[in-house]
Amino acid sequence: MAVSNIVCEWLRALGLGQYAESFLDNGYDDLEICKQVGDPDLDAIGVQNPAHRSKLLKSVRLLREKGAASVYFQLNDPKSLLSDNSDSLERDSSPLMLSELEALLQEQLKADGVCLTAHPYSTPSKDSL
Repeated sequence: MAVSNIVCEWLRALGLGQYAESFLDNGYDDLEICKQVGDPDLDAIGVQNPAHRSKLLKSVRLLREKGAASVYFQLNDPKSLLSDNSDSLERDSSPLMLSELEALLQEQLKADGVCLTAHPYSTPSKDSL
């Protein structure tokens, strides 16, 4: 079995842990790198099942939109990652607590001058290069 890291944990939380070793073997050993996964990458990784591909692509889209830090919080509530709906955070059993936590985190990050969508916390998109 592959060495455990955040990518392995992310895949296990999605119920797709069987792809962890292949992700790592193909260089996807960091969530920032995983943000770039697309259909050709899934072919190289060996993800053939259409349902698995769809679940991964939706999770990658969420990863790009919310940032890699969101996965750390979601791993504490794996059912949020297992959802087929990308707005699963808003449908959590305690949406008020999550939105308050998100607002608190955003406020603290702003106060600390941390922008998770900028380098070194994020990989620039091809459009911004």
